Amino acid sequence: MTLLSRVTMAPQGPEVSRLVYGVWRLLQDPQGAGVQRVLEKIQTCLDRGITTFDHADIYGGYQCEEAFGAALRAQPGLRQRMELVTKCGIMLVNPARPANRLKHYDYSRQHIIASVEQSLRQLATDYLDVLLLHRPSPLLDPSEVAEALQTLRAQGKVRHLGVSNFTPAQFDMLSSWLPFPLVTNQVELHPLRPEPFLDGTLDQCLRQRISPMAWSPLAGGRLLTGGGAAETRVREVLASLGQKHEALPEQILYAWLLRHPARIIPVLGTNDTGRITSAVRALSLNLDTQDWFSVWSAAQGTEVP
Repeated sequence: MTLLSRVTMAPQGPEVSRLVYGVWRLLQDPQGAGVQRVLEKIQTCLDRGITTFDHADIYGGYQCEEAFGAALRAQPGLRQRMELVTKCGIMLVNPARPANRLKHYDYSRQHIIASVEQSLRQLATDYLDVLLLHRPSPLLDPSEVAEALQTLRAQGKVRHLGVSNFTPAQFDMLSSWLPFPLVTNQVELHPLRPEPFLDGTLDQCLRQRISPMAWSPLAGGRLLTGGGAAETRVREVLASLGQKHEALPEQILYAWLLRHPARIIPVLGTNDTGRITSAVRALSLNLDTQDWFSVWSAAQGTEVP
């Protein structure tokens, strides 16, 4: 059985698994999201060395954390075998949040603390390994955010802090107000999303020795089934590389991200336990430099300059 290696997310950050399981679609599982089904997926991950689970308060209309927490209540010993990541800041119009008149962001001290405490209750835990600010807000007050985060760390409720979808400038701005380092930036990363490779996002991660997390590493499935010209070109290359490495297209895509020197951590989004198991093989694939650039060039539709 192939088991994943682990990576230290930042010099002062947590140790996490090389692949992360994302629960965004947990409630969309055709087999349901009852306790036993969620436990089956958790156990599949743990058996393969995927010990890090990525949440957000808003996932599943504010219900995914609760479904996952119900499984942990049924088997509380599992908590000590995993790392929990969750996010806060996005405010959705949803029956679970009747005060929200429109979608917006809230990074007030009151909301950050209340959101973390709610996540702790729902996840049946007394601490989060990593809290991420979900998206940057034009109204984010770094002094107020820093106060809230220092309070949560002092209380032992949050061990590490990161961000999601922040630009390098926004990352640096927030960092300058904190007495502890940010440990990751979770961004959209895949061959159809070249911006983070070029705009300084991954360069910043390399400079600060932090591992970025990659959400939507398969471009939401478009790279496997989409009908656009770029998707078609990439699939042709994936088929060729799949023959060379005796691997599935999605395994090649995960390996493509893992090949990057920034130590990218892909976030899986499947409800299929077979695909969870299959994803682990990506760690044993060794794409050479030309393999990597064949995917890049196919996505861009041209050779590099």
